[in-house]
Amino acid sequence: MELFSPAFWLALLNVVFIDLILAGDNAIVIGLAARNLHPSVQKKAILYGTGGALLIRILATIVVLWLLQIPWLLLIGGLMLIWIAYKLLADQGEEHADIKAGSSLWTAVRTIIIADAAMGLDNVIAVAGAAQQHLVLVIMGLLISVPIVVWGSTLFIKLINRFPWIIYLGAIVLGYTASNMITEERRLEAFFAKHAVLRVLFIIIVIAAIVFAGYRKRSKGPKREDERQHSYS
Repeated sequence: MELFSPAFWLALLNVVFIDLILAGDNAIVIGLAARNLHPSVQKKAILYGTGGALLIRILATIVVLWLLQIPWLLLIGGLMLIWIAYKLLADQGEEHADIKAGSSLWTAVRTIIIADAAMGLDNVIAVAGAAQQHLVLVIMGLLISVPIVVWGSTLFIKLINRFPWIIYLGAIVLGYTASNMITEERRLEAFFAKHAVLRVLFIIIVIAAIVFAGYRKRSKGPKREDERQHSYS
């Protein structure tokens, strides 16, 4: 992929979109960790914590980019990303009450960095796959998306809640990225190159399976809750 070509900008847009879709939990963590601080200190905690989290995420993604060069790990990464795409739909709206609020600036910063690192594996794998193993794309994508998460996280979360189809669009993009990673696995690439129709069919099946399974899981959730309420009444 040539630097700053149309394909480069399209891949960059893909990286930023995926990172924003998966960043809802991270934005919530930032808010929870800094919620007990004075407003004047909150800004510093969010800025320092996000800066540290961004640095760790860039380093982690570079490591994943290197690991994806190892035979079969591109396939494993793709399979993990399929699971992440499904969980994006299935687990939407989970609570994060276990995130402790920091009582001081550096306690909050430490909480943000540790929690983001623990929860950021999905972002790292997804961004590495969407960037098509292009380091410049990884760094540019994260530099663009992370500030949006920090300063526009509340707006983006409200947008997702108002327009639920955005989550499905995110799952479709993740499904495409995952299936594309699998077809680009060096041990499978020759097969899919010879059978282009099978490659397209495989990608469609993966995306359809993710959306269908995620939709079924989401649609069952409210029913179970209603059944509980009826049983108590």
